[in-house]
Amino acid sequence: MNAVHKSLFAASRGRLGKSIGKMPVVKLTTNGRRSGQPRTVMLATPIQDGDSYILVASKGGDDRYPDWYRNLVAHPAIILEPLASGLGGPEPMVARTVSAEERSELWPRIVAAYKGYGSYQDKTDREIPIVVVEPPPSYTSNSGQADL
Repeated sequence: MNAVHKSLFAASRGRLGKSIGKMPVVKLTTNGRRSGQPRTVMLATPIQDGDSYILVASKGGDDRYPDWYRNLVAHPAIILEPLASGLGGPEPMVARTVSAEERSELWPRIVAAYKGYGSYQDKTDREIPIVVVEPPPSYTSNSGQADL
């Protein structure tokens, strides 16, 4: 599905694929946990709070974690690019899986943004991770460039 989404976005020169329903889409670039090579996926983000974005590692309710999630757990320094117009270019960010306390506060908001996440959780025995992506503590410029 991600390849189709990337193709649609590229073929439409960014006019299509900036959102899924009411959720904005971001490009997430991680380092491969084994290869070390950059890996880019497009993901919906159900919650945005200032410079922070929430990602849901649902993989459609599959029993396996998405590769992008496994990559960012191994290498939390990532690049995030919001695709909605006016939100800027690629930015260096840091990703972390939320605590149980944060999850209990965020999960109802996530399901309110997209009910499908609740169905995905029902399909799997694993707890679907929630990831917060935010600027690194020392990051102050808007260069759009960073080493992963």
